[in-house]
Amino acid sequence: MKPLEDYLVVDFSQFLSAPSASLKLADLGARVIKIERPETGDICRHLYTSNVVLNGESTVFHAINRNKESLALDIKSEEDREKIWKLIEEADVVMHNFRPGVMERLGFDYESVKAKNPSVVYGEISGYGTEGPWKDLPGQDLLLQSLTGITWLNGNKNDGPVPMGLSIVDMLAGANLANGILACLLRKALKNEGALVQVSMIESALDFQFEAITTFYRDGCQLQERTASNSAHAYLGAPYGIYQTQNGYLALAMGSIPVLGKLLSCDALLAYEQVAEAYDKRDEIKNILANHLRTQETSYWLNILEPADIWCADVMDWERLFQHEAFKVLDMVQTVKMSDGFEYETTRSPIRLDGEVIKSAKGSPILGEDNAKIIKELYGKI
Repeated sequence: MKPLEDYLVVDFSQFLSAPSASLKLADLGARVIKIERPETGDICRHLYTSNVVLNGESTVFHAINRNKESLALDIKSEEDREKIWKLIEEADVVMHNFRPGVMERLGFDYESVKAKNPSVVYGEISGYGTEGPWKDLPGQDLLLQSLTGITWLNGNKNDGPVPMGLSIVDMLAGANLANGILACLLRKALKNEGALVQVSMIESALDFQFEAITTFYRDGCQLQERTASNSAHAYLGAPYGIYQTQNGYLALAMGSIPVLGKLLSCDALLAYEQVAEAYDKRDEIKNILANHLRTQETSYWLNILEPADIWCADVMDWERLFQHEAFKVLDMVQTVKMSDGFEYETTRSPIRLDGEVIKSAKGSPILGEDNAKIIKELYGKI
């Protein structure tokens, strides 16, 4: 039995952030019912991140909304609102990611929901919180990366701002919301108390940078420059970075420069004996390393460095990674099936319980496919 079985989540959310949170709850056993607009549904059904289509809709929708049910109701219709309220009265969790004020206008804000279900755990994600001059701006991932300094941590010194290639702020906010909801579900079980869990994307992006921001303040608020080449962390010294080899790339984490010089037979590195030089002279050290590592293949360097317990790794793309035994043993990919029989491959939950991986065979819902079943339950018992 999964730990959240018998918990009901009513999910008004769209796009990525909050749906990623409800996916985590669903994989842990919760019943997640998506409230969607009739005809169009979650906007993410038609938000294409690539030209790859999955069963007639966006791949991102199917990836993030598997293992859920779809209830298509018109939130402005009194008849449909009555159905939503009956569902909310039975819910353990209600969640959304609309901009501040939207749920108040719709009448499903925390205070209204709490009045009908006092022990509910109500979760919400906003872009910028409920106060301040940015509160009504769109909470979109690239915009949040850009506003919060993340884009100045990636790439080399002269590259300009470089965003991450994933919707990292969406996923961080979703993980934070899931954590907050889980903590409050524990309190609900112990004390039968509800809660309002609020997460913003901007706070999630800032928390993500806690180490770098702490260092920034300690360093007198001096902006740290990225290295001119092979940059992988704005604050870490040489050799930290990714280097081209004769046939690929090699990642090097922290390590003694003279030790690397001896292992790699690179005499020019032996001169950097002081630890501080790894920071003060990191550009010239990285330049020496970069030129030297191009002379041999990646496997050649790995065969020297790994036995010496130097933190290093091959740099793989998905094609190579997915063929590797180290990936296969993880059993990270599962096949899920939609109600119309369509099957697709996607990742599973990264959590293991009692040594077992968590898999859920249910694919994403067709818009409104659970209407008849849920409405029948509403007038009996959920």
